[in-house]
Amino acid sequence: MTILKRLAAGAAALPLVAALALALAPTGAGAQPDYPSKPVRIIAPFPAGSGPDANARELAAELTKILGQSFYVENRPGASNIIGTEVAAKAANDGYSLYIGTTSSLSVVPHLYSKLPFNAERDFAPISLLGVLNTGLIATPSVPARDARELVAQLKAKPDSVTVATQGIGSYSHLSAVWFNSVAGVKSNLVPYNSNSPYADLLAGQIQLMFDGLPAAATNVQAGKLKLLAITGRERHPSFPNVPTFAEQGLPDYTPIAWQGLLAPAGTAPAILEKLSAAMAKVCQSPELAKKWRDYGGELRCNTPAEFTAFIQADRAMWGKVVRAAGVKLD
Repeated sequence: MTILKRLAAGAAALPLVAALALALAPTGAGAQPDYPSKPVRIIAPFPAGSGPDANARELAAELTKILGQSFYVENRPGASNIIGTEVAAKAANDGYSLYIGTTSSLSVVPHLYSKLPFNAERDFAPISLLGVLNTGLIATPSVPARDARELVAQLKAKPDSVTVATQGIGSYSHLSAVWFNSVAGVKSNLVPYNSNSPYADLLAGQIQLMFDGLPAAATNVQAGKLKLLAITGRERHPSFPNVPTFAEQGLPDYTPIAWQGLLAPAGTAPAILEKLSAAMAKVCQSPELAKKWRDYGGELRCNTPAEFTAFIQADRAMWGKVVRAAGVKLD
């Protein structure tokens, strides 16, 4: 073949080579070195104005500063977090739709319903934990018990002698109360509040106790309007140094904590997950945000995608045991 013929054959093959290279090139957001290049929504399965919503908006503000693009919260509340979680699970996995997962949505709800419009394990790619919230045994000041140990003694002597508010059957507060009764070997009178917050009745002394994450009660506890008999955690919380842990009071197996974390739809490019995970690590370096979480009884805590995946799996398994022991199904 002459040189001219070889050159002509090579030139004819160039379009084919270019087309093949284009077909094999990475596509979508995973190939974008400038991600994020447009606003990113964070789907929140809880109402605007709620405590978790405030945490999500604080996170969005921090990610906006760190990554230089707008992150905003889109509230999709309803049906025990199921509506928003389904929206997130079915969103495009291009990195521009993220999701705030919680104890309830990803650890508890999957055990309460036989059929869900999403798979909590397969439909999400964990990015990082945001923070954990210790659970407190919250009491009205008229309760004579000074700590959980004294309360257990009272309930063993007089079963059902105290009323415990819960935020509905299958709620975090309900399952935490059932868990406590089980490990302490006691019986209390559980009163479900399905539509109204029980805190007004708790403050008025109409209900005596409640198990809940601390943000909703922290201000009233610090003002002396409510009191804490015990708190979860491996050690005492710095904002409540005089409150003993459940473990200190002979209940080391009582370990409920509430958490929030950032996830993406399954199939999101690893490069995007890694960039968001690195940004989350910077979020947890914010002294202002860390103080906010600490003040209301929590801890700002970030981790890697692998660590967060393992965390959720362990938490989901733990709550599965609690739900099965309680015999609760909401189908």
